Amino acid sequence: MTDADPWLVMGLGNPGPEYAGNRHNVGFMVADLLAERMRGRFKAHKARAQVVEGRVGPPGSAGRRVVVAKPLSFMNLSGGPTTALRDFYKVPVSQIIAVHDELDIDFGALRLKLGGGDNGHNGLKSITKSLGAEYHRVRFGIGRPPGRMPVADFVLKDFASVERKELDYFVDRAADAVEALVLEGLERAQSTYNS
Repeated sequence: MTDADPWLVMGLGNPGPEYAGNRHNVGFMVADLLAERMRGRFKAHKARAQVVEGRVGPPGSAGRRVVVAKPLSFMNLSGGPTTALRDFYKVPVSQIIAVHDELDIDFGALRLKLGGGDNGHNGLKSITKSLGAEYHRVRFGIGRPPGRMPVADFVLKDFASVERKELDYFVDRAADAVEALVLEGLERAQSTYNS
């Protein structure tokens, strides 16, 4: 791993306008904000993903090279595009970050970690099957479904109106956490953002 190696940030979600506001698509929301901050536009990539290449870092610094991607496969097939982008950009697995929704964390709370299980998350399951588990995760809490609502229905529903009032703030904080992870390393980013 050298300073020249880029970081690959995979915002996880499902492609298509019908999924855009879903809880399961919060990874796409964070990726969109990171692209906006890098003043980049997503372009189609042969790896079945949309990508933006740029740098993150304080103004006036060279910053770090980052590739932000949104897979064009569905969530449960995220491993294919992630592996293809890793190979194309020659990214060490330790410099891959998956940004995803997490049921076991309260809405808006963040947890950053390296490695671990998939906790039943199909996007992570697919990436881990392709790459092994030693990549970073930025877990964005969406909370548990109310009552007896099936998990699949809950994650494929848009955020509730009360959640939407705070969503932009939490997405902004998650984008900050990704940048901190790239620039300062896991421990410092965890101490700031793990709520």
